[in-house]
Amino acid sequence: MSAIYKRDLRAYFSSPLGFVFVAAFLIVINIYFFIACIYSASSRVEMVFQFMTYVMIFVIPILTMRSFSEDYKQKTDQLLLTSPVRLSGIVMGKFFAALTVFLVPLAFTLIFVLVVATFGHPAGYTIVGNYIAIIAVAACYISIGCFISSLTQNQLVACVASLAAFIAMYLFDYLYQIANSALIKNFVYWFSIFRRYDAFTRGIFSFSDFIYYISITGLFLFFTVRVLEKKRWS
Repeated sequence: MSAIYKRDLRAYFSSPLGFVFVAAFLIVINIYFFIACIYSASSRVEMVFQFMTYVMIFVIPILTMRSFSEDYKQKTDQLLLTSPVRLSGIVMGKFFAALTVFLVPLAFTLIFVLVVATFGHPAGYTIVGNYIAIIAVAACYISIGCFISSLTQNQLVACVASLAAFIAMYLFDYLYQIANSALIKNFVYWFSIFRRYDAFTRGIFSFSDFIYYISITGLFLFFTVRVLEKKRWS
């Protein structure tokens, strides 16, 4: 797994892809932070984290589109599938490489905390909880993106398909706001990535919601392993 992880991590920053992702993410988040916290004189940094869950709809597809599609296109997937590395190790190596790239711009947001702490009194435990939660949400997005990438050799198709899937998830979440039935609201909440993040923005670290994100991540990584397994035996 470590060899796959190092190979993919190096590939992200030996091409413009990693830099495009980091730049796009930071530009949008910095603008929102200025408006929501600096311009509004608010110390609620947790709102920035909630906004990240929506920004990831558009930037995570850029990050994950090459995960498997690039190997399919270059025919290097044959080397991976015939190597002594377990399929789960291949998937986890690629997954953690993408997650590591995500952590790069996320680390820069620590500056937001320092700025707010200088002029206000942000809740430390809330900020820590939001960092843990947003990493779990990112892992969820990345696992879905990797799964979609494993289905096609065309990076553009993988990117557009991931974007379409994330937008569909957002539209599904919108049902929560317009539904009048408590049954429908509960159904939407059970499956919604976005709605489940509300508790974290209120300063509540919800273990059930955290476990939900981890479970979805594990489920799509499992699906990805099954896709590779089918390719290995075909």
